[in-house]
Amino acid sequence: MNNSENEVLESTAMILQEYINPNTVHKDYGFSISTLAKWRMKNLHLNFYKMGKYIKYKRSEIIEFIESHKIVKVA
Repeated sequence: MNNSENEVLESTAMILQEYINPNTVHKDYGFSISTLAKWRMKNLHLNFYKMGKYIKYKRSEIIEFIESHKIVKVA
């Protein structure tokens, strides 16, 4: 493989790591799979992506969602 092919493979791998399935969201961030399904049905909170028959979430959007619900302690 040449350098440009390696770069394409690395770029593709990074993109695939950014988009994760509901099971991975549950393992990595603690949202229950049923909660994610309810949110999808009601079109609430997290964006999701349909890739063929697969449902994916974008890690950066999950992190944004979590950060947007941060409660700041007031002294």
